[in-house]
Amino acid sequence: MEKIRQSYIYALLAVLFWSTIPTAFKICLSELEIIPMLTIAALTSATVLFIILVSTGKIHLLAESTGRELLNSALLGLINPFVYYLILLRAYQLLPAQVAQPLNMIWPIILVFLSVPLLGQKIKPGSFVALFISFAGVYIISSQGNLFHPGRSDLKGVLLATGSSIFWALYFILNVRDKRDEAVKLFLNFIFGFIFLIILLIIIKEPHSGNYGFRGILSAVYIGLFEMGITFFFWLKALQTAETTDKVSNLVYLAPFLSLVFVHFILNEPVYYTTPVGLLFIITGIWYQNRKLSRL
Repeated sequence: MEKIRQSYIYALLAVLFWSTIPTAFKICLSELEIIPMLTIAALTSATVLFIILVSTGKIHLLAESTGRELLNSALLGLINPFVYYLILLRAYQLLPAQVAQPLNMIWPIILVFLSVPLLGQKIKPGSFVALFISFAGVYIISSQGNLFHPGRSDLKGVLLATGSSIFWALYFILNVRDKRDEAVKLFLNFIFGFIFLIILLIIIKEPHSGNYGFRGILSAVYIGLFEMGITFFFWLKALQTAETTDKVSNLVYLAPFLSLVFVHFILNEPVYYTTPVGLLFIITGIWYQNRKLSRL
């Protein structure tokens, strides 16, 4: 019983931190350009994950990585954090936080369709129903409170936010196929991602532009800590101590609804009625998809 209680505490802490990230993204983007912001966040995440590896006695696993595994980590690091967050953060620049965040949530549906060419799986008719339900949610959220007269949202931002889910789904598939320890994989991903970002900074010379205020740097560190650093550790502990992972995993869907509270009271964004309604559509599509898969 104690383990079950611990699993829910860890899971709820993870959900709480993740729900603050859309607000942190918007605050940070008001102070820093995307690339320096992401560079600071990636370095912070890598540092936290390195500390986790040391504290859990897994640091020796890094030295055991083969050349092929390092190459795989470089590929994964190119996808996440490099490409994925460059696209997602650009969407956050163009859209309100309450719109950008839920549009990215359709990745579990995209995952099923990517599994066809990458894993050789077949698409069931129910997957198309799930896709339709989720994209109905995308339409509703994108209307920004004007359901029958869409177009208020920046189209480029909508395409970037939904398109980023393709890269996260691709990352998820490739990551699952890599059987190494999760903390090791994620640490190496962020190290390679950090290297790619430094190279990009040198090429475009962005360190010499923009305002590097304390608020922006602090926000970037916060994102590095609580987007994938400490929060990853809490979520992993929640899954490890859970009696069954299904009930704990479902708690993650509380995050987008809870994030609306932070977005409204900290960013002063008026919450459109279409946002929670669209979120319900997206989550219903994901639930329908998972229900069909569980029956196979």
